[in-house]
Amino acid sequence: MSSGGWTAPDEEEPATVRAYTWTGGRTKSRRRLEIETLVSTSARAEEALESLRSEHQSVAVLCYQSRSVAEVGALMSLPLGVVRVLLDDMANLGLLDVHHNQVDSTAQPELPLLDRVLRGLRNLPA
Repeated sequence: MSSGGWTAPDEEEPATVRAYTWTGGRTKSRRRLEIETLVSTSARAEEALESLRSEHQSVAVLCYQSRSVAEVGALMSLPLGVVRVLLDDMANLGLLDVHHNQVDSTAQPELPLLDRVLRGLRNLPA
């Protein structure tokens, strides 16, 4: 607390602030990237890995195995808005392949899949 009763606001974590500088402060991507959308490292990124920016290298290595947008965010401890912008930028540079989901609005949900998801959610520790 400083004089006059004013308290400085909590500072954001340096990693979070740095992440927003990677995106130029943008929080919205140009393309639609749902949390379940899968991304994987492109051949171009594999060839140029050593010359990529550090955050692009991290994502490229992480996405040698296809990952969802949510997984990338969780594994890198970044907000989803930042992850979406970062992945979108990398896709625009040809560094990532985006595997869009085929959505059929008339399709019925797969009940066995929903049942497994429900069981998994119930088994999560409280």
